[in-house]
Amino acid sequence: METILLRVKRERLRKKFCYILRSHYASGRLPASIEPGSVPRDTQHNRSKGQIASGIRRNDITLMNLTPTKQAPLSLAAVPAPVVVSSISRSTSTCLKYASLGVLVLQTTTLVLTMRYSRTLKSEGPRYLPSSAVVCAEVLKIVTCMLLVFRDHSCSVHGLNRVLNEEIINKPLLTLKLAIPSGMYTLQNNLLYVALSNLDAATYQVTYQLKILTTALFSVSMLGKRLGNYQWLSLVILMTGIALVQWPTDAASNSQQKDLTAGSQLVGLLTVLVACFSSGFAGVYFEKILKETKQSVWVRNIQLGLFGLIFGLVGVFVYDGESVQVNGLFQGYNTLTWTVVALQALGGLVIATVIKYADNILKGFATSISIILSTLISYLWLEDFDPTSVFFLGAVLVIAATFLYGYERANFANASKV
Repeated sequence: METILLRVKRERLRKKFCYILRSHYASGRLPASIEPGSVPRDTQHNRSKGQIASGIRRNDITLMNLTPTKQAPLSLAAVPAPVVVSSISRSTSTCLKYASLGVLVLQTTTLVLTMRYSRTLKSEGPRYLPSSAVVCAEVLKIVTCMLLVFRDHSCSVHGLNRVLNEEIINKPLLTLKLAIPSGMYTLQNNLLYVALSNLDAATYQVTYQLKILTTALFSVSMLGKRLGNYQWLSLVILMTGIALVQWPTDAASNSQQKDLTAGSQLVGLLTVLVACFSSGFAGVYFEKILKETKQSVWVRNIQLGLFGLIFGLVGVFVYDGESVQVNGLFQGYNTLTWTVVALQALGGLVIATVIKYADNILKGFATSISIILSTLISYLWLEDFDPTSVFFLGAVLVIAATFLYGYERANFANASKV
């Protein structure tokens, strides 16, 4: 009878020790090695000293006897893999974050500058049509998303056809819902060409950050989101900064008189404002649809692209039908034009890919660096921008508002997780 009780005590003690060992190892509090006969303090507190001592003396056992093997002392030196893996994963995550920052800066800055340069470059013959560029971008986006869906289904044509039939053809009502944001995105893409034909890249970059305000307002009204005090303050700072950027100065009027081909600043400002409202509404509406369904973002982008292609073709034949009949759909196309088309088509997909690695603070960094680079390149290379002290003040306020808005959202997200 006494032998059976001792066996029961040993088994309980072994299970207790294994549980403590696993819990300490998972929390990272386990020491580098455990000497034979050492008993964790938790075990000593939870059990009476007399029971442990008597059990050890009667059977001449140590804690090493309670483990499955009676070999050398248990040491974590031979099992450091999770610690190494976690450190590698942290370093990889850091690298991906900064890579995302670089990609966001490169995509945003390159698209704005190349689009501005292509719209102001003097060349022989007719200039390319923005409406046709939008259509080509939608086609390229559809093809790219279909290739991504094809890859996600083990490069199976049958899998691709099944997904397209189930999510697009067999769900017409859900597909029709995406016609609304698709039409807004198509309008926005056409307006950006008009805006960059009338505004320099630096002014456009700063003014276009007004989409933060429109997105916030639509998020509150359509999704029921709540904004913090710092977020509302950042929106006020944002509007103040954009007003200062658009404030007329003598230097700006002189530069406009020297170069009349720069276009009307008022037209550029109005198109940016409309583009910001369409971008905010379409983005929030698309976010709402994504939250209501569980389909991949690539399938949803195929649906957006199909409607965007239809709306884009309607815009081509309504506004540029005569020009297309005379000079063709691809009039004025060159390497620079195709670069703009590729950047516009793949830009949203790149952002959707890297955004899971970059938080709101990094997005603020990317926006700020992009504004600074656009300002420097517009002044030094394109030579279509003369910065003033008022512009610099407004740009600083816009950058500060971007950081403040993203910082508040990051803190709110962390608090909600806790």
